[in-house]
Amino acid sequence: MTVYIDADACPVVDIALAACRGRGIPVVLVCDVNHVLQKEGARTVYVEKGSDSADLRIANMAGRDDLVITQDYGLAALALARGAKALSQNGLVFTQDNIDALLLSRHTAARIRRGGGRLKGPAKRTKDMDAAFLKALETRIAT
Repeated sequence: MTVYIDADACPVVDIALAACRGRGIPVVLVCDVNHVLQKEGARTVYVEKGSDSADLRIANMAGRDDLVITQDYGLAALALARGAKALSQNGLVFTQDNIDALLLSRHTAARIRRGGGRLKGPAKRTKDMDAAFLKALETRIAT
């Protein structure tokens, strides 16, 4: 297993690295060239600036039984299609059972924004979110 992290603005990189380091699981951080991200215990892959550059690189690298950490539903769907596991930064486990509904909600939100509507942004990050992420991560890397 390798853990791939969609590392652009990901708040749980250090948590994931600590959990994986203790188990000897390799971690690959993928981010665009606008970010400088070097973390001990991880390999960093830089991609060209672009809206889906990091997502597409991760989708092409991840394989069966790898784990992808992302907040992007589209990347999660691609990871699942390749046989990888996928997990959000808040501990949501992406599955074949929930990904279609999540993609539909993303599409609906995009339509609202394109039409000039506004949606509430994400909640401020809390320690409970970090704890939920760590619990879900440990479950995924233990199996």
